[in-house]
Amino acid sequence: MKSSEDQAKIKGTGMDFAFTEQQEAIRDAIANICTGFDDAYWLRKDREGGFPHDFHKALADAGWLGICVPEAYGGSGLGITEAAIMMRSIAESGAGMSGASAVHINVFGLNPVVVFGTEEQRRRMLPPMVEGREKACFAVTEPNTGLNTTQLKTRAVAKNDRYVVNGQKVWISTAQVAHKILLLARTTPLEEVKSPTHGLSLFYTDFDRQRIKVHEIEKMGRKAVDSNELFFEDFEVPMEDRIGEEGRGFHYILEGMNPERILIAAEAVGLGKCALSRAADYAKTRIVFNRPIGQNQAIQHPLARNWVELEAAWLMVMSAAWQYDRGMPCGAAANAAKYLAGEAGFQACEQAVMTHGGFGYAKEFHVERYLREIMIPRIAPVSPQLALSFIAEKVLGLPKSY
Repeated sequence: MKSSEDQAKIKGTGMDFAFTEQQEAIRDAIANICTGFDDAYWLRKDREGGFPHDFHKALADAGWLGICVPEAYGGSGLGITEAAIMMRSIAESGAGMSGASAVHINVFGLNPVVVFGTEEQRRRMLPPMVEGREKACFAVTEPNTGLNTTQLKTRAVAKNDRYVVNGQKVWISTAQVAHKILLLARTTPLEEVKSPTHGLSLFYTDFDRQRIKVHEIEKMGRKAVDSNELFFEDFEVPMEDRIGEEGRGFHYILEGMNPERILIAAEAVGLGKCALSRAADYAKTRIVFNRPIGQNQAIQHPLARNWVELEAAWLMVMSAAWQYDRGMPCGAAANAAKYLAGEAGFQACEQAVMTHGGFGYAKEFHVERYLREIMIPRIAPVSPQLALSFIAEKVLGLPKSY
């Protein structure tokens, strides 16, 4: 056993994997809030739909929605590391992606406003979101471009003191309940720019339902948090709602991409841990052939492997968050974390269903819901294949494949 003096020396080396007291307090506080939203609550939301306004409000009232927003604008001024701990705790509570997605954009979505907005914009845009008075949606993806963001077709044309927007977006979460929209649109036609990354502009503005038609997409899971296709018809955006310079929007949204990968990876680990816990508890108590099924190595080994994989993914999440919070280039780490967590979370949720056998297919045991929801961080915001392509190109120096 090392002395306290030796332990202090070790902590000074920068290789301390333990949570700080503040981080432990964050984890415990979030877990405490989540106890008010039990399995029955999320099962009902999964069956009936309807945005979890009361869950969103509970986190807002406790001051958690602005965890990464500077204190000057009502936030906590903490890092992506603390946000990742928060998002893992939400998912791990049993809220899964339904709970995490209800507040996900609040954590990272307005980072471009924090970094590139004017002082007037920060004071006008950030506090209402932090306080839970306004909900936002994030509109980038389009039906015919997918992850090829530079090819966006939605146009914003400057006319006098405003822009007029026409086009489509797809897979836009929370658009049914949003008051605001963070929108990326092309202000200069693609054929007129030197680089495809130029000519895109970013806006944060009121969600005008007279000019934006919202069509909800029915999907396999996370019914409580809507996904939608949006149709813009002469939607007007005041000039003062453009973030930063015209044409630099692609550069600005990059400020949110790595944090988004890190946070969704944390959510995948949390949901995987939740599923693993359910499976282990069931394996201890389910008696077949006069013995608990958890006594069989055919049950033990897959669950043990799930634990190992989730722990490895979590270390990658923490490494990526640590790099981001210190201003280091973290694209490789963020993509690696997202890849590992998405795969490990999926394997754990699938194994939880298999461990329960026939009961795993029953809604009352919850694990089938986890399996449906874990598909989200496996697919989005970037596919596992594209994450691997990024690593191959940027880390290994292999030729670009797409």
